[in-house]
Amino acid sequence: MPESVSRVRAAIYPGSFDPVTYGHIDVIRRAAEMFDILHVAVLDNAAKTPLFSVEERVRMLRNVTRDIPNVVVESYQGLLVDYAKKNDIHISVRGLRAVTDFEYELQIAQTNKKLSDGSLDTIFLTTSLEYAYLSSSSVKEIAYFGGDISPCVPAEVAEQVYRKYQERGAGSADAAKNAAGV
Repeated sequence: MPESVSRVRAAIYPGSFDPVTYGHIDVIRRAAEMFDILHVAVLDNAAKTPLFSVEERVRMLRNVTRDIPNVVVESYQGLLVDYAKKNDIHISVRGLRAVTDFEYELQIAQTNKKLSDGSLDTIFLTTSLEYAYLSSSSVKEIAYFGGDISPCVPAEVAEQVYRKYQERGAGSADAAKNAAGV
């Protein structure tokens, strides 16, 4: 490539982020160091019933990544390959917590490669060991039963998770209030 032509290296980190965890934030920070622009793409999937609306998840992610200048948080519907094509992005970033994640993530990566006619590659970042146990599902379950999720998510996210369960009248409201410091 000639010296006068510069290329912006962009990538997508897709997910549901329901809610965003320290594990997600770890992958976002590390991927943002590798690329000029990192699109954190929040899936708006009508087939699932998330705890938070897509707008709430986008807002949470924007808040917890506000100190990372090259991160763009957006929502998308449909196929990741369509989002990638629309934004001229050729790299997808995925986090791996354990060997059990690999088979599922590999299948998705291969499917995206095929659907994009070879234009979307996937790179895998292994989760830092301190977050290897962490999933959004486990965070929601712990919070539902009033457990302490502060080691798993930023304080502002924890407050929103507990509040959401209180609004729904689910779980142990008193335990959730105590754990959230409300």
